[in-house]
Amino acid sequence: MDIGIGEKNPTISASLQNPGFLIRRLNQIHLALFAEEASGFDVTPVQYSVLGAVARQDGRDQSSIAEEIGVDRATLASVAARLEKARLLRRAISRVDQRQKLLYLTAKGKTTLAKMQKYASRANERVLEPLTLPQQAQFLSLLAILVDGGNEHARAKLCLGQLTD
Repeated sequence: MDIGIGEKNPTISASLQNPGFLIRRLNQIHLALFAEEASGFDVTPVQYSVLGAVARQDGRDQSSIAEEIGVDRATLASVAARLEKARLLRRAISRVDQRQKLLYLTAKGKTTLAKMQKYASRANERVLEPLTLPQQAQFLSLLAILVDGGNEHARAKLCLGQLTD
């Protein structure tokens, strides 16, 4: 299928020179592959990122997890509520600061995360499949540079020392 890279379709070709279009399109592709690979779990990529962040350090507050995965605090609170409803994590009010909610994986959350890891990894591999291994490394490096360079413009800041899923 020709998508216009060879100038056979200049209209599509112009879109392929637009980084915003390409980034959005690649995100759509990743979401579709993630949904396909992890179809039996009823967990979104953002929810998977939250579960992974909590697993790395159980009992962290919602704000620090929001910074680690680059979502705003309101979104994180909503995602955490859905994960709590699904009994994948539990929220508790901090004894030190009553305004903070701490997140803990439940046994079901730990099991689900462990089972999902190979499927989530497979979705990531499939996104990168068209590239050679050196191209994959270069592409990921360039993406990290772009995320680092544009972080200040994002509505939700990403704590760059902890780039995740």
